Amino acid sequence: MDALNDLLLPPAKSTLAHQTDTLFWFVHLSGLVLTIGLIGVLIYFVIKYRRESEDEVTPLITHNNKLEVTWSVIPLIMVLIVFGWGYQVFMEQRVAPDDAYEVNVTGQKWIWQFTYENGARTNGELHVPAGRPVKLIMNSSDVIHSFYVPDYRIKQDVLPGRYTEVWFNAPEPGESIVFCTEYCGTSHSDMTAKVIVHEEGEFENWLADNAGGGGMPEDLAPAEWGEQLAQEWACSTCHSADGSDMTGPTWQGLFGHEVQLSDGSTVTADENYIRESILEPGAKVVDGYPNVMNTYQGQLNDEQINAIIEYIKTLK
Repeated sequence: MDALNDLLLPPAKSTLAHQTDTLFWFVHLSGLVLTIGLIGVLIYFVIKYRRESEDEVTPLITHNNKLEVTWSVIPLIMVLIVFGWGYQVFMEQRVAPDDAYEVNVTGQKWIWQFTYENGARTNGELHVPAGRPVKLIMNSSDVIHSFYVPDYRIKQDVLPGRYTEVWFNAPEPGESIVFCTEYCGTSHSDMTAKVIVHEEGEFENWLADNAGGGGMPEDLAPAEWGEQLAQEWACSTCHSADGSDMTGPTWQGLFGHEVQLSDGSTVTADENYIRESILEPGAKVVDGYPNVMNTYQGQLNDEQINAIIEYIKTLK
């Protein structure tokens, strides 16, 4: 079984993964055995009862009670086994332990945001302790997304206007990839994140170091931090820094220049314009580009917005 897992499935890095894999292989291997058996029977009948002369007449067989009961009862038993087993695995995956550590997750085109109980916030990186159940409380700020970690065998839709939940327990430190598996727009395939599993003590230190979040790192200049934020908040998914055309207008040469808007007017790209574009992106839409940007109101603080503006100023 382990050899098959290594060959065909991602690494199993959660306590629930092995249960899912075992059921997966039971369904597929039992189906394979039945398929091979049926093909064998068909081949046997083709050979044994082939017509050997033009005068040979096929006998009329109305029914066989034993065979009919057999091929009805065996599939029924298989279905009941899969149903009962699948229901047990499903319930274990849906009901999080009472001592699970909770993390709030927000899906937004095209980033995953994670908020911790002490105020720490990250984008694109979910930090969790090893060997401890982790419960994710998820919602979307725009469209339907889907949180999928192949290594953990977990997948859950993330919906606007309501909360959904999923949990896992990763026993060993390491990293795994998060994908969005519900098409959510142009950069859907770029909506990935990492799960970083720490030893318990290391995780507590990380929490303490990132409590509150949002402050500028001491070793970075404002423009450098702005470039880092542009990556973390997926700004670079839609806005290029080298003049190339993407979903949104390029940031290269933007600051201080006139911008043609979709209503025919123009505006100078100064600090106020960029700030308004971050907080109210639909207020002034650049001509030739769709009005698809989400607001970052309540997500980016003033210090972070200022840093992004300083970064844009450097892209001459």
